[in-house]
Amino acid sequence: MRFLLVALNSKYIHSNPAVYSLRAYAKAAGLPENCQVELAEYTINELVEHILQQIYEAQPDVIGFSCYIWNITYIRQLVADLQHILPHVPIWLGGPEASYHAEELLEEMAGVTGIMVGEGERTFSMLLSHYCEGRLLSQIPGLVYRQQDVICNTGERCPFDISEIPFLYTGLSEFSNRIVYYESSRGCPYRCSYCLSSIDRRVRFRFMEQVKEELDFFLEQRVAQVKFIDRTFNADPRRSLEIWQYLTEHDNGITNFHFEISADLLTEAEFAVFGQMRPGLIQLEIGVQTTNPDTMKAIRRHAPFAKIAKAVTRIRQMKRIHQHLDLIAGLPYEDYESFGRSFDDVYRLHPDQLQLGFLKVLKGSDMYEKAESYGIVCSERPPYEVLFTTWLPYEKLLQLKGIEDVVETYYNSGQFKTTIAYLEILYPRPFLLYEQLAAFCRQDGAHRMAHSRMQQYERLLAFVTEQAPKGLDRTIFASALVHDCYLRENCKSRPSFAREEGLVDKDTARNFYQQEAVAHQYLNGYEEYTSKQLANMTHLEQYPVDVLQLQAGTVCRKPVTLLYDYRNREPFHHDGRVWNVTSLVK
Repeated sequence: MRFLLVALNSKYIHSNPAVYSLRAYAKAAGLPENCQVELAEYTINELVEHILQQIYEAQPDVIGFSCYIWNITYIRQLVADLQHILPHVPIWLGGPEASYHAEELLEEMAGVTGIMVGEGERTFSMLLSHYCEGRLLSQIPGLVYRQQDVICNTGERCPFDISEIPFLYTGLSEFSNRIVYYESSRGCPYRCSYCLSSIDRRVRFRFMEQVKEELDFFLEQRVAQVKFIDRTFNADPRRSLEIWQYLTEHDNGITNFHFEISADLLTEAEFAVFGQMRPGLIQLEIGVQTTNPDTMKAIRRHAPFAKIAKAVTRIRQMKRIHQHLDLIAGLPYEDYESFGRSFDDVYRLHPDQLQLGFLKVLKGSDMYEKAESYGIVCSERPPYEVLFTTWLPYEKLLQLKGIEDVVETYYNSGQFKTTIAYLEILYPRPFLLYEQLAAFCRQDGAHRMAHSRMQQYERLLAFVTEQAPKGLDRTIFASALVHDCYLRENCKSRPSFAREEGLVDKDTARNFYQQEAVAHQYLNGYEEYTSKQLANMTHLEQYPVDVLQLQAGTVCRKPVTLLYDYRNREPFHHDGRVWNVTSLVK
């Protein structure tokens, strides 16, 4: 008997730890001799017809789909076709998008045999014994299934010790160029009304020595990134401290670990460990969601923003840890103006990324139960994203969508740090800057088109040309734009917006590189290159203002000449390393 577990991921770089966990647990529990568990991973960007063909050609005896908001539409299509081309093959569903309305799904999807509800490892192992050894479905907790014309429910399965789940990764050949996910705990002690994790408040931890052994595997394999999927990683500060200390002591200089945390829970001991870390060893995702007190109360979040802000600021000042802060639009009591204030509050913390999300009304969540009373209307199609609320009309939501786009391009990309820092000086509020930039992009249709990196620079220049904010100095703005451009790459052709005066004259540049080829005062690691090669591999630019001060929000009208080194990049943001060589290049 061959049971095929199918995952449809949102992108190729993602994987589905759920199907790997089901297979690992079933194998450890002991598969019957006549039983095989196989995995098939696809993405929602592949043609449904191709996926259907491959499932058919595999000729499985039973099929299981892992269901989420991003793939349930595709799974519905596949199930509808599979019931025709493989009519005698049972089809089972599992995952959050199937668990919380299982009976409804069975009524809608005639091709589905049953649904594994909630935590699936033990349930799946027993389901295998049903097909291989004849165990009755009625004896397996955690199932909702169809028996002739009757829908049967075997009741909720009790949570178990997740240390029983074997390590998912025996090798990493399947995960080349993909994010590796890791789970060291399940459940969440908090009750955020929009989140399904709030349903299970019993936090269960994987045995610590087991976690350390598994982290060693990732470190030894020099994995690029490991993303912890624990809902609130630092819910137990002693445990998070021990893991962060272990990673600091065993750092391989390459692997990055991603954690979702509550910043207000961080302790002094954890801050001390952060200060010892290699830049880039870890990155932190921090869900702020809103700073509106009424909204925070409605969604059952009680973390004081002042405490979050203090923690985020301390971490930023260390210049070691990438911070990703989240906001959610469409929450109760949050109108357009209130969201703008929340945006300003979080933006002024200068996170490395500011994620603007939109409320998704998930079936099974408390928000789903209260949506009508809040006047929250969401799309009937997955991912059930908010359309409008009592406080936020659809028109204003569309404006926030436009702001989300420009924040992603001009802030989160990290490619415009100097230019944006200068514009921030000229606007009374950060939200107003992005609001006007989004309106400009929408006006000329730029939001519908993909742009090259150079076109994005030119788009920003067009924006300030048409809507110059009060006090704008075009020379300073152009200097900031050129600096941002050369920070990322040694442009093959000179940007159209760069001043010709910015080029260092040939004789001066030649003398500088001849001296540098001998002394290597700045360009360490270039010892085997000639002065001409150094000139080709790096870039010299002179500015009428000190652009290095602009990122700190300071306008200093002092000319500088900068050397851009692209081999020895800044370790945190990967910009080219910059040297002020004004005194040597005259």
